[in-house]
Amino acid sequence: MGISRLIGLKASVMLLLFIYLRRFGLPLISFPFLHAFLVSILVSIASHPIINLPLLLGKTSDGYLPIWSQFLFGPYLWFVRLFVPLRRFVSGEPPYSEVCDGVYVGGWPFSLDRLPPGDPAVIDCTCELPRCVAVSSSCAYLCVPTWDTRAPLPADIESAVNWACRKRAQKQPVFIHCAFGHGRSVTVTCALLVALGVAEDWKSAERIIRERRPCIRLNSLHRKALEEWSKSRVPSQRSDGLSVSSIILPNSPTNLRSNH
Repeated sequence: MGISRLIGLKASVMLLLFIYLRRFGLPLISFPFLHAFLVSILVSIASHPIINLPLLLGKTSDGYLPIWSQFLFGPYLWFVRLFVPLRRFVSGEPPYSEVCDGVYVGGWPFSLDRLPPGDPAVIDCTCELPRCVAVSSSCAYLCVPTWDTRAPLPADIESAVNWACRKRAQKQPVFIHCAFGHGRSVTVTCALLVALGVAEDWKSAERIIRERRPCIRLNSLHRKALEEWSKSRVPSQRSDGLSVSSIILPNSPTNLRSNH
């Protein structure tokens, strides 16, 4: 179920609870449910594929959610922040998986033990989860804000790929994460494996990732974004006769390239 429908369903429940409590003469208790209803409706609309406005939540480029956002969207943000660790605990999925040398994909690193080793550069594909203390301010960090179950724009995928390639060229590990390490982060990782020369195309990259992280789930939006990204980068590669991967690591036995 997409986030728009899921949050829309939550909004309906909040509205019913608000009406129920109002009928029993409990206006003060009912107000938080009205707030949660309005926030859920707003998030449901803003996360719809036609609108797709992740900047609504105000997440900054360094990964933090401002105070105004935490107050205004608190019912949604705190629900997600509590739900993500709980679901991952229940599922028993690994917090991250190494899909090729120095490239990791996984879920939100809400604690230090959820981060891969080697002081990795972090690509954060969430718009609803904050940068945690586990990801220190000195850590290389890139935010690609994207709604859950939605896909980064092809231009954002390309920017993330170029950034990650530069980090790998400096022999620094790269950790790409979303909430669970199933969709948004996997989309960017597929593109990165193609750019590094590990996979011929994003479909091959998806198979490689799935072998190492069976829980991944790319939906139609993720695949569409990867198709558009692939088409947009082929002409530029042909025009200069060099791909990103061929520039970065010509001597790698697997054609795996690094970049800062």
